Order: sequence, then C-alpha cells, then structure tokens
Amino acid sequence: MTGGVSEARKSHPSRPLLNDESRLKSVKPDWTCVLFDLDGTLADSAPGITATLALMFKELGMPIPAPAELLKYVGPPILDAFQDFAGMNVKKSERALDIYRRFYLENGTKGVTVYPGIPAMLRAVHASRLMVSLATSKPEPPAIAFLKEHDLLRYFDVITGASDDETRSAKVDVVAEALRRLKAAGADISRPVMVGDRDFDVDGAAQNDIPTIYVEWGYGSPAESSGAIASVATARELTKLLLP
Repeated sequence: MTGGVSEARKSHPSRPLLNDESRLKSVKPDWTCVLFDLDGTLADSAPGITATLALMFKELGMPIPAPAELLKYVGPPILDAFQDFAGMNVKKSERALDIYRRFYLENGTKGVTVYPGIPAMLRAVHASRLMVSLATSKPEPPAIAFLKEHDLLRYFDVITGASDDETRSAKVDVVAEALRRLKAAGADISRPVMVGDRDFDVDGAAQNDIPTIYVEWGYGSPAESSGAIASVATARELTKLLLP
C-alpha cells in the first residue's frame, strides 16, 4: 500500500493505541498463534538493505537517494517499492530486482542486528507453546539464513516469506499463506495476531481479519500504527501482550 489510505484501512477503523503500563492490560492475550514481520520488527536490517540499494542504483546509472529516502524501501514488497518510490516501469523494476538480489547476497547481512529483547521474547512465546510463523515480504531463503545466523530459527514453527518470483510478496498474500501453513502444521488459527512495524503489516493482517500489535522501534512513522490494536515500545511490553 502506498500513496494514501488503503481500502482495508477504511474498513477497519482505527482503535485507541495502547502504549502505557496500565492500558496494556486492556488487550487480552488469548491468542492461538502469532505471526511476526522480520525487517524492523525482529531485526534492524536497514543497514544491509540500504547499502544494497545504493549499489543497485549506482549500477543502474541512477542517482542514489538520500539515506532517509532509502529507508522507505524497507518493509514494502521490493518490486512495488521500485515502481512507487523510484518511478521504474515493470521491465526496469525487474532488472533492478535482479541486480538487487545479486548485491544482497554479498551485502545484505552486513550490519544487521537483532533488536534488544527479541530473543528473550521469542523464547518465552516458544515456551508457551503458541505456534509461530514468520510473515515477511523478504524472500524465504535470506530470511531463513538470517534466523539461523542469529540462532532464532528454532523459535518458529513455520517460515513464510515472499516467493522467489515475487508473485507472493504483498503482505496480505504472505499473511494468508502463513495462516495456511500454520493450519497445515496443526496450529489453531481461530485467534491469530500479527506483530509488525509498518502500515503494510497492519493492512495485510486486516485484510485477513487479523489484529496487529505495532512495534515502535521499527521503520514506520507514528501514523502507520493507525488501525493496530496496540503500540508497544519494548520487547518486554510486547511479551505482555502476547502471553497471558
């Protein structure tokens, strides 16, 4: 979603955001499964992504956007971002994707870190026996590689990301596939919750009738939390909203 309020957002009116100790208790943590975004939610992956984008723009012979502009590319499906933010047509965006992926293999994990408190939060959710899926617009192979590198893969029952050909990259489709895979793995998907840092996460979940807990440490602006059931500032607050 770019360039305005999506139809999903219109059909799911904003609810009060909860981000203080007393009002966090207003969200009842009776979830049956959890879906996590990756970039900006579990990991500060912007350094690797923006470095890769800079190399891509240079090879394409295009001006390299300012750092703040490059951050806009972190979160949305990358092909959409090329068209929406760089004005590329379909053919050029596909060429850009090929270049981006080549450079990403060399630079994509440089400087990438896990946010404070995330391993402990995932460990607690895993111990609770809630089934968990990743739900990222990043292709699955690099997402799996990152989770393995940081010893986080063991906390996920299902890994769901964009397909290699980008036919599944919109968050609404990623979330739908994550639910399908969770159900196939034996999860109760009657009351799922999404955790993310961008309006793409909120909207993609809403179009699947799933509420979202918005994390404030990612790449989204405060306005992007509109429509989330809660907004949290720390992994500890997030844990309180996920577990009874």
